Amino acid sequence: MKKLLYITLITISTCCFIGCGIYGFTGGDVGNAKTIQVDFFRNEAQLIEPSLSQDFTTELQDLFTRQTNLTLVATNGDIQFSGEITSYRINPMSATSEQTSAQNRLTITVNVRYINTVDDNKDFEKSFSFYSDYSATSQLTGSVLEAAFEEIIDRITQDIFNASVGKW
Repeated sequence: MKKLLYITLITISTCCFIGCGIYGFTGGDVGNAKTIQVDFFRNEAQLIEPSLSQDFTTELQDLFTRQTNLTLVATNGDIQFSGEITSYRINPMSATSEQTSAQNRLTITVNVRYINTVDDNKDFEKSFSFYSDYSATSQLTGSVLEAAFEEIIDRITQDIFNASVGKW
């Protein structure tokens, strides 16, 4: 009886360990790539927010170094990202009964060039965009701007991750 219990326990444990080997925690598939290069994303939008380029570039680098085993390099990366911020715009979204804006929307668009030197079939150039809504009675400065940047940059960088190495 003990022998049957041990065999069952070993079988279940083995299945669990083998099953976990198939899946990754992040879903990132970097293939045989070992290094990543993320060039500075210049802000070429008509409206310029000084810290946006640096914040975006840093967050994209951090996302890939946190969720993959790739090493960040300055040049000749196996996986390379470059691009520019092409749009930064604020639009009124909803009106009040007094015909004034009740809510504004900040939208940021980033053009991304992805080069995978290990597998050329995965290369792409694509635009990614996201927005954040805020009250029209608020100024887009300080904590309102920081919250909007965090929401937008998190979403765009995650979309870039999913499009490039995500298994989704």
